[in-house]
Amino acid sequence: MEKVRIQKYLAEAGVASRRKAEELIQQGKIKVNGKVTTELGTKINPEKDKIEYEGNLVRTQSDKIYILLNKPIGYVTTAKDQFNRDSVLDLVKVKQRVVPVGRLDMYTSGALLLTNDGDFVYQVTHPKHEIEKTYTVTIRGMVQEEAVEQLRKGINIGDYTTKPAKVKILKTDKEKNESRLEITIHEGKNRQVRKMCEAIGHKVLALHRSKIAGIGVKDLPLGKWRYLNEKEKNKILSGSIENKK
Repeated sequence: MEKVRIQKYLAEAGVASRRKAEELIQQGKIKVNGKVTTELGTKINPEKDKIEYEGNLVRTQSDKIYILLNKPIGYVTTAKDQFNRDSVLDLVKVKQRVVPVGRLDMYTSGALLLTNDGDFVYQVTHPKHEIEKTYTVTIRGMVQEEAVEQLRKGINIGDYTTKPAKVKILKTDKEKNESRLEITIHEGKNRQVRKMCEAIGHKVLALHRSKIAGIGVKDLPLGKWRYLNEKEKNKILSGSIENKK
């Protein structure tokens, strides 16, 4: 069998994207036949060589799978959690080793992708590909159009000024003193939507990601998942390619 670069092999096995795999190699976290390798040019024979990551044998998975989960509140999007909290991987039971594509914080519900395709993870999560993510957010107080316009233009959230966002006021409730917005962004900064709302003076009461790349979870009950079909997968990938141009 033809030899392949180790980072390509790791990506095909679903360990990480090629770029992240290169970081793991340079950090000395990958072993080839029992020895740590830090050379990015290392080539391996998948049929003969033994590749290990975190003490586990790495095998490529010929069948790539792409999953859409409607994540409930209370679940973390990490494979291992130091506090032993419930993970989204407890909800998605498949024989393949899958990883979340990006993250949603523990108190955010909604659309989350999982896959065993490392290159797909890179395509969806890297900012340059500008994959749109749409959120429904309930905030304390009566939001004003002037504040919404700040979000549309981009707003400073402490250590970063956001790119222009698509924002709509869905509902205002004077009796409850609450407003509901729909916010669409293509960035993925930590707790970004929460920070954006705080920057215009409103506390977030509830946050739900309704869509990724236009693919929604409206008809998918909380805690349930399904496979993406070929059309949906290609829609995500073609969108990232278009935005890359």
